[in-house]
Amino acid sequence: MNFRTEIESAKNLTPISHDDSIVMLGSCFTTEVGERLEHDGFNVTVNPMGALYNPATIAKAIARASQGNLYSANELVLHNGLFHCLDFPTRYTSPRADELLELVNNDIIALGKKLNEATLWIITFGTARVYNFNNGDIAGNCHKLPGTMFRQRLMSVNEIVNIWEPLARDHRIIFTVSPIRHTADGLHGNQLSKSTLLLAIDQIPCSEYFPSYEILIDDLRDYRFYAADMKHPSSVAVDYIYQQFSTRYFSAQTQSIATARFKEYLSRAHRPINKDLRVSNS
Repeated sequence: MNFRTEIESAKNLTPISHDDSIVMLGSCFTTEVGERLEHDGFNVTVNPMGALYNPATIAKAIARASQGNLYSANELVLHNGLFHCLDFPTRYTSPRADELLELVNNDIIALGKKLNEATLWIITFGTARVYNFNNGDIAGNCHKLPGTMFRQRLMSVNEIVNIWEPLARDHRIIFTVSPIRHTADGLHGNQLSKSTLLLAIDQIPCSEYFPSYEILIDDLRDYRFYAADMKHPSSVAVDYIYQQFSTRYFSAQTQSIATARFKEYLSRAHRPINKDLRVSNS
């Protein structure tokens, strides 16, 4: 008897190896999986500009960075003496516009270099719910500015597909949907958002899908696999999702190398006791 609905492995997937250069962008769930790839010795860049949650913001960051399209002062938002770049998290805030532009543009240049060198992008969508700023632009992060400055809406499936179709044509992309529940939208609102993301990814041509969302929701399907906030997956759940990812994408040789690299990581992380350390009695 089977007491679980395990997710079937996809067929004929292009494997991932340690020769690949990988860029991972998306929600905070991306960071957790990316750290495991780093520990297994892969050449991976993980959310260098911080967590990004909606498809429009992630695509905008990729397009600007790939084209070297730097920010100018008129794109910053000034509020209560602070300048903000709303495309990215709150670390892109400064009392001086020139300092903020230097920070964000240096990071954009670095991201562009990584994207253009990459053989694989792994993109995690967190939500289809976006916040349009007063000027109509979608904010990647609201920087705790007054809610009256934004208009909330749900992106459409077609809107997401139209944004991502040109990017997917020229790059290998593995999409996934974060299993983290956005309960601030309400459980029904969260389901509408996740469903929109799933429908959109299914229509983006030349792309792959890894079922992080389904593995937690349908395979594990138990609150013991959630963190204390009952929204984020526990470390055990993330380990299991990563195991499922490696089963799909790692050859036996790659898995062997990853195991060896992980042992090296653990060895480096270990802090040996200094045998020459002496405790003074004075």
